[in-house]
Amino acid sequence: MKRTDTGDLQNINNLSIDPKYNWLFRYKLYHLPFWFLYHYLWWTLTIGSPSQAMHNIFHSVYSIKYCFYVVFQAIGVYFNLYYLIPRFLEKGHYVRYLTFLLATVLLTAGLIVPGYYVSAWISDLTFAELYKRDPQKFTYFFQVNTLPSTMASITLGMSVKLAKNWIQARRREQALEKEKLETELKFLKSQINPHFLFNTINSIFVLIHKNPQMASESLAKFSDLLRYQLYECNEHEIPLDQELNYLGNFIELQELRQDHNYIELSVAMEEPESPNLSIAPFVLIPFIENAFKHVSQEKGMANWIRIKLQFDNDQLQFTISNSVAAQSTVSPEFMKANGIGLKNVKRRLDLMYPGEHELVIQHGGDKFNVHLRIRLHEREVPESAMSMLIKSM
Repeated sequence: MKRTDTGDLQNINNLSIDPKYNWLFRYKLYHLPFWFLYHYLWWTLTIGSPSQAMHNIFHSVYSIKYCFYVVFQAIGVYFNLYYLIPRFLEKGHYVRYLTFLLATVLLTAGLIVPGYYVSAWISDLTFAELYKRDPQKFTYFFQVNTLPSTMASITLGMSVKLAKNWIQARRREQALEKEKLETELKFLKSQINPHFLFNTINSIFVLIHKNPQMASESLAKFSDLLRYQLYECNEHEIPLDQELNYLGNFIELQELRQDHNYIELSVAMEEPESPNLSIAPFVLIPFIENAFKHVSQEKGMANWIRIKLQFDNDQLQFTISNSVAAQSTVSPEFMKANGIGLKNVKRRLDLMYPGEHELVIQHGGDKFNVHLRIRLHEREVPESAMSMLIKSM
């Protein structure tokens, strides 16, 4: 399967951008109107008049001071985003990062203050006439005007950058989880137990001479089972009735190759109340396969498998238990299931049904028991042409 990386995600994101505006995003020129709008809004909040703020920016000497704010705060913000954060914050050097960040804020705010003096020098007014302040009050403009504005702009830039990084990381994580599930499902489909195949085919071959009718039915079930594994379960969730039909065929074929003199099989599977429920494929079969693989088969003792499947609205209750031989309690290999194994089934359940399932596995004495509860999802049923016509009327 093709690997998903940052470049792929970036390409996916770029698909939604109109090609005629691609240059605007490639060279990040959209930052220019952003900073213009940001400082315009800041100035509007300061003087309380949008029209007056616009006039000051374009038709007065205050535009010099405005340019100092835009240029130096943009430099401070980008220096923090593209140098300080990657070099210190992302590497865990928190004390050094905070030190350099504080120095950047103070230096940026200090470099903006001369904009007040430059604008007064260019104008025909004195500094006191233009700003109603003594030109010696350098610290006043620093503390009241440039420092708060600089802190706000750097904080805003950090917030946007960190939020963007979090969204990208979340998308990458979701893409990797989706790829992992797809890979795992394809691996599971490819892991058709050769031992199961050989014994089932051999059992059907024997039946051809003893009971041709039963052999024909078993071969049909075997064909349905293989078709389902290879072609009919390519989605993350499939119709529940397809999975139940697959389980039934699997159990009947397993029963065909078991010795009925030694093993008692009890199966109770209810029909779901809703016909539109869906389920992730292959989340139940590993437990059934595990029971048939590890059931005790000793003479002189009770050998049994009990399977029970119930539904309560959208809640699936699945219980399976089997007898085990005494030596299995000390075998380190006993807890390993065929195929992807019980451990990977738990992981698939965590990914597919987070907070919507409960799995309890008990192994003690001469019994192995599994209880699984899943809240199933409703699948979307395509509307018929008639219903769509009625809605449009």
